[in-house]
Amino acid sequence: MQTFDLIIVGTGTGNGIPAAFDDWNIALVEKDVFGGTCLNRGCIPSKMLIYAADQAAGFAEAAKLGVHGHLDRVDWPAMVQRVFGRIDAIAAGGEDYRTNRCPNVTVFRGEGRMVGPKLLEVNGEQITAPHIILAAGARPHLPGDVAGLDRVPLHTSDSVMRLAELPERMVILGGGYIAAELGHVFGSFGTQVDYVLRSSNMLRKCDDDVSARATQLYGQRFGLHRNSGELSVEPGPGGHGVLLRGVSGGEPLELEADVLLVATGRVPNGDLLGVAAAGIATDPGGQRVLTDAHLQTNVEGVWALGDLTNTEQLKHLANAEGRIVFHNVAHHDQPHRWQEIDRTLVPYAVFGHPQIAAVGLTERAAQGAGLPYTVATKDFGGTAYGWAMEDSTSFCKLIAHRESRQLLGAHLVGPQASTLIQPLVQGMRFGQTVDEMAREVWYIHPALTEVVENALLEL
Repeated sequence: MQTFDLIIVGTGTGNGIPAAFDDWNIALVEKDVFGGTCLNRGCIPSKMLIYAADQAAGFAEAAKLGVHGHLDRVDWPAMVQRVFGRIDAIAAGGEDYRTNRCPNVTVFRGEGRMVGPKLLEVNGEQITAPHIILAAGARPHLPGDVAGLDRVPLHTSDSVMRLAELPERMVILGGGYIAAELGHVFGSFGTQVDYVLRSSNMLRKCDDDVSARATQLYGQRFGLHRNSGELSVEPGPGGHGVLLRGVSGGEPLELEADVLLVATGRVPNGDLLGVAAAGIATDPGGQRVLTDAHLQTNVEGVWALGDLTNTEQLKHLANAEGRIVFHNVAHHDQPHRWQEIDRTLVPYAVFGHPQIAAVGLTERAAQGAGLPYTVATKDFGGTAYGWAMEDSTSFCKLIAHRESRQLLGAHLVGPQASTLIQPLVQGMRFGQTVDEMAREVWYIHPALTEVVENALLEL
């Protein structure tokens, strides 16, 4: 059995080892490609494809501005090569760096499992350390109530972006952010996309007004089969593709597709790590590892971060958690304000079409908490730039505490939403009132940020 100063499981955020650890003897465990979900099958490749999809979708939208054109051809293999030709090289370079150019790091390639307190087994070899960081991420969830999933070829977000050919028809199970983004990608390139939703709306965890608008706009572009149930899948006619049967809105549903994309969420990998054997506390399902505000588990010296422990599963949150964990491991006796994680104001964005961004409470949550609140909603089209864009569907919705004048939540639907929300995130984080955000900051005219200004002024 080998003993190290620190064991890190996972090479996504867990690979961001600071210089303070250069004299530590570190074991780095990875069962997959280096770089984790974000680099290899998440944020980076999807956004590279989404940017191209946005360009393709622009042809249809430009006609209302008097600009007429059409999409001649989509070179899907070239797109895949552009994306993964870069990404795969980065992943390989990261592995080479840690394996061959970091003398204090020993790389273990294989699946690590906890077999006892602070004891990990990899490929039959046991290793231990006084400090362990678990950053093993999450995996796609496959619903257990869809009959036949184990008998048909299917894709998840882990694999669908590497398809060799652009499919003519795709069925997507799910209506969350992964489904919204990838449906936009394939639909913009000419694939016939059908969504099958358990609920009545797309993106139902968003604010109700945002979810309703997204459902409306996705329903105009794609087949949207809502309130579905009794689903089953089987090989398509002649053994090609997939045939889905079920019920949607009380009516029989039958869909044929070349590709079935299952996008029904992701689950943490705590069970695959065997954390129970180490006495590490998890959620009731045994998958999400529980931590305190310092990101330490109930076992002293064992820490967890990223998708393995937080419910939001966002890369920018994992990065923040990584900084905190590495600080706490190296300086656990020197507390400062960065030692704890605060997830109350974590923003997120959905890079679909429309783009969506949010931070803080939904109106539904504010109402459920019994807070005295007020709401202001402003359309992009009410600003000079939105008017120039002929935008008739985008909006900014703000929720403020009626008495304290603090902004409780912000929700944007439309172009550049992920950028427009940032000044609101800053204002909320540093305790500004909506009056201060509205009147003590100048907003450039005629920039699209005026929609944020107008909503603040109405509050």
